[in-house]
Amino acid sequence: MARTAKPTSDARMSQGPVILSADDAAIARAAAALRAGEIVALPTETVYGLAARADAATAVAAIYRAKGRPDFNPLIVHVPDLAAAMRLAEVDARAMALAEAFWPGPLTLVLPCRADSGLAAAVTAGLPTVALRCPAHPVMRRVLTESGCVLAAPSANRSGGVSPTTAAHVAASLGDRAGLILDGGECRAGIESTIVALRGEGGWQILRPGPITAAQLAAVLGEGEVVLELGRIEAPGQMTSHYAPGKPVRLNATQKAADEFWIGFGKVEGDITLSRSADLAEAAARLYAVLHAAAAAAQPRVAIAPIPEDGIGAAINDRLRRAAA
Repeated sequence: MARTAKPTSDARMSQGPVILSADDAAIARAAAALRAGEIVALPTETVYGLAARADAATAVAAIYRAKGRPDFNPLIVHVPDLAAAMRLAEVDARAMALAEAFWPGPLTLVLPCRADSGLAAAVTAGLPTVALRCPAHPVMRRVLTESGCVLAAPSANRSGGVSPTTAAHVAASLGDRAGLILDGGECRAGIESTIVALRGEGGWQILRPGPITAAQLAAVLGEGEVVLELGRIEAPGQMTSHYAPGKPVRLNATQKAADEFWIGFGKVEGDITLSRSADLAEAAARLYAVLHAAAAAAQPRVAIAPIPEDGIGAAINDRLRRAAA
């Protein structure tokens, strides 16, 4: 069972995951652990991430091992600022414009990786590109600064499962495989970052929808998102089955069967609701917590009310379709 400890505790990792409130001492401890090549679970404004220094092959391997993550699935590298991103990737004028508009924040850019980036090969999964994000959460930002490392940090849960939006979710999914867990409260956005790839001749493509919408990106990049059939995984969150609660999931359910746990939205109340007021931002923030509740419910199946595709609703529905796959 996970336990909460004060930063001065000498509790052993082998006894279970240690969850520390993210104060100054805990942040310093996490930064030191990361510099030493250990993994640490950290809050971001989207979901909790399982972080390790991105320039150390053994540290990155520990992420894959803890999550049970396939090695063809690349990782997002978290950076403190645009200058750090420019040391890792080729950043053109379009990427700079996006960074200026949305960083720090929930936007990941897939850019050509520099030959001298120093990143561990497993971070990019053999691709010529690297996925970069500058997070906004104050705890993650302080750890980036104090560790002096750029951090690979996928969601801090077993691969394919429901992403964590609280420290308790991390502990329940990974146990002591998570190493140290910093508790920074519930994640504000509640779903993973939008991932955008910049293509040739001004084209661009959303590889994973998220809190930054297509309309917001088009306001910076111009219209004309390119839609390509992807022949390979280019970024996290593109696997067909993902975010799954471990039970069959039925979408667009306006009624429930007797053996279903019903997730409502708007006028559809359900056993639990994403948002009674049909607020899509609230629904996004609650999505994974509600899926965790569905996983823990006695009913063997899950039904989910219809969610509009407008704005961030596209990101919610993307996660739900993969949960149901």
